[in-house]
Amino acid sequence: MGTKSRIRLMLVDDHPVMRMGLANLLSLDPEFEVVAQADDGPSSLELWKLHRPDVCLMDISMEGMDGVATLRRLKRSFPDARVLMLTSSKAPEDVAQAMEAGACGYVLKNVRRGELAAAIRAAFNGEPVETAMPVKARTGPAAKQISNRELEVLGLVRQGFTNAEIGQLIGISERTVRWHVANLMEKLDAADRAEAVARGFELGLLGLTRPSR
Repeated sequence: MGTKSRIRLMLVDDHPVMRMGLANLLSLDPEFEVVAQADDGPSSLELWKLHRPDVCLMDISMEGMDGVATLRRLKRSFPDARVLMLTSSKAPEDVAQAMEAGACGYVLKNVRRGELAAAIRAAFNGEPVETAMPVKARTGPAAKQISNRELEVLGLVRQGFTNAEIGQLIGISERTVRWHVANLMEKLDAADRAEAVARGFELGLLGLTRPSR
């Protein structure tokens, strides 16, 4: 297979050993060519503009801007970008956030070589990619229901706490707090945290806030 017909890949992972090992593995397949590697979100955005890869393999957990935030920014500038999340996280909120942000698929790092190659080909061809875990779409009336945990988070957002502080107060990770805040803004049709709080007051939700523990 000639170089011009290879699937051009970019790897985004903040673990150099993992990234280099993946690059070496993919280089064994003449169908693939790794054209760029990045160790964080901001640099991956710049490298995408420079190299315009066919498919990007991106980790979820990265310092600073994580994989989901990076994917959202990338898709805003390049809506046709094809991104496969390649991660060790099995957290349902990570899977759901990544797919809702526009990922082609969600693959765990313990994937077999042949399965990874098949996922890359599917992403490149615009075909459905079998994800590592099932993702339930949030549709219908139930999508607008606010959970007790989300009400608790909204009440703390109202008090001005940061995501990290909210996580410490109620015993969940900062990433999970971000997930709840994103859900709240979607369900309340809010553009930011302040508008979410305002909508919470309008709908009488903040008066219903109860501790979840």
